[in-house]
Amino acid sequence: MRVATDIGGTFTDLVYLDENGNFGISKAHTTPSQFENGVINVMESSGINPESIEMFIHGSTVVINALTERKGAKVGLITTKGTKDVLEIARGNRPDLYNFRYQKPAPFVERYLRLEVEERLNYKGEILTPLNEEQIPDILSFFKKENVEAIAVCYLHSYKNPIHEKRTVDLIHQLWPEIAVTASHEITKEWREYERTNTTVLNSYVKPTATSYIDRLSKRLTDRKVNGNSYIMQSNGGSTTFEGAKQSPIHMVESGPVAGIYGAAVLGEILGEENIIAFDIGGTTAKCSLISKGEVKVTTDYYIEKTDKTSGYPVKVPVVDIVEIGNGGGSIAWIDATGSLKVGPQSAGSVPGPVAYGQGGLEPTTTDANLVTGRLSKKNFDYEVDLEKVRDAIDQKVASHYDLSVEEGALGIIEIANSNMLNALKLISVRKGYDPADFSMIAFGGGGSMHAAALAKELGVKKVIVPVASSVFSAWGMLMTDLRHDYIQTYIKKLNDMDLSEINSTWNEMMDHAFNQFLDEGIDKGQVLFHCFVDMRYVGQEHTVKVPVPNSVWTSDTVEEIISRFHHLHEQNYTFKLLDASTEIVSLHLTGFGKVKKPTINTLITTGKLVNSALKECRPVYYKEEGWVNTEVYNRNELESGMNINGPAIIEETSASTVIYSGQSLIVDSYGNLIIDTGVKQDGNF
Repeated sequence: MRVATDIGGTFTDLVYLDENGNFGISKAHTTPSQFENGVINVMESSGINPESIEMFIHGSTVVINALTERKGAKVGLITTKGTKDVLEIARGNRPDLYNFRYQKPAPFVERYLRLEVEERLNYKGEILTPLNEEQIPDILSFFKKENVEAIAVCYLHSYKNPIHEKRTVDLIHQLWPEIAVTASHEITKEWREYERTNTTVLNSYVKPTATSYIDRLSKRLTDRKVNGNSYIMQSNGGSTTFEGAKQSPIHMVESGPVAGIYGAAVLGEILGEENIIAFDIGGTTAKCSLISKGEVKVTTDYYIEKTDKTSGYPVKVPVVDIVEIGNGGGSIAWIDATGSLKVGPQSAGSVPGPVAYGQGGLEPTTTDANLVTGRLSKKNFDYEVDLEKVRDAIDQKVASHYDLSVEEGALGIIEIANSNMLNALKLISVRKGYDPADFSMIAFGGGGSMHAAALAKELGVKKVIVPVASSVFSAWGMLMTDLRHDYIQTYIKKLNDMDLSEINSTWNEMMDHAFNQFLDEGIDKGQVLFHCFVDMRYVGQEHTVKVPVPNSVWTSDTVEEIISRFHHLHEQNYTFKLLDASTEIVSLHLTGFGKVKKPTINTLITTGKLVNSALKECRPVYYKEEGWVNTEVYNRNELESGMNINGPAIIEETSASTVIYSGQSLIVDSYGNLIIDTGVKQDGNF
């Protein structure tokens, strides 16, 4: 069987799928101090036989946690003479323009640990000043004296020619073999010195932590006789081996969330839906991404800790283009200094959790609000729920401040959370030139199905798909992944006077490198599939548009087709195109997939029973316009293909609830997915 585990802020999820297409799920509480314990706990609670695991795939928050909590290694940076303050200078663009007290984010390496070496290449990769190897031993001695735990090496223009970086790393391995070291060319071959340096530093910063975690997890799996192939989910939507992840752990920065996005693309392909808005609500965050024509969008313009107040830190590695906000089931409702109700980004997490958990939580959360309004039932919680205590928390912290009833206060919390999520959904759709009416929403995560129908109607999306096992859908997505590596090379060339033989040779070199890497991971050449892109711009512009290009030998006709595609995509992204302007390539982007065998998914067995056989109860639910309404509640596990349900209604499963409203309906498809008609008509009206 194939097994996937996904560590979230509140729960650790598991999905298994055997060769006959049968699958099962399990959830356990995340164990922040030792994440691998949560993985083992959820494996044991699932009841699977560890020896039957042929493939184990894992998504983890260990890297992003180490970065945000500043619990990484002490890093020393070796860089070109005259450039050690690149991290300090950063970029001049200030997100908070009129804040005169604005301060740039502090570098992850203090200035005294940023040391310079005499060496220099020009922008063509030609050596201007040879590497002064005699300086390396003194630098390492200083680092040892300062108890440095990891080293980053980043020289100017090494993306073009890494000869000096390679020699420096060789010397470090000879003189200090046990130290963790990262050279920039190993992580990215794109230009932009600040972004490249910062990414290299962050990889070194998390490398000891990630290596220790992966080694501990590997040992725990081996102790339980899990002897199949083991993989780690990467931020680009593909997986890599445990060993590969230890070398470049920065590729795990969004390890868990992107798996659900990729899973949404796979499910969309199965259902014949190529335009998808993937929407994931967990315990701590809500995440969304747009999939157009079946393509999961990947970007290297990714930042951690970037907000409207701070510029954050760039991470120049391929990451699925995802918008993430601090709104989830555990998000805390609070009132700011101006008297406005806010929800998130602070979260109650799994400890102490929402008030409903009864584990010491005192602040009302989105989960508590959904419980009070009847969208959730206290019978479905793992804990004994004191409903009066939950109501008192909402009353004291929210409702009484506005002289509202408890139910109105709870509904206010839900509406504020929905408003935050709607803004995120607009960022990936209408703000990027896409009409939501052309897309279907796939909603997953513990809270996705509870909020999706209302949000989709507000956004103008006609159809919502709630997949089977929606609460662990990110782990399901991991089961469907292939091995994936992205190879990006800065390559500045004008399209109109391009040497076709040169660019074809460059593509071939990149593909040969990719074949060798997949071969090292046990993937035969016949199982490798390539997708090609170029980052393009008009001459004189600063930033680029990613353009898909044919995976074949380039000819003059190919160039004309690529230019035409660029004009179209530039107009879609920026509302204009310059047909008479010169165009140029900035980077080549090769995506390699190592295809792995995937099990088939079984359809539901249908007995012909009536939908009323799945009815659990009829309970009051509080709605904005109607107030308390007796609402039918169905057991999802009892639903069969073809069953129809009209709103208002709630469909419950072990760890999620789907809410549909008046004027909406759903049908169960042949796989067991819930297909919701949101009530949005062709013209966008309701």
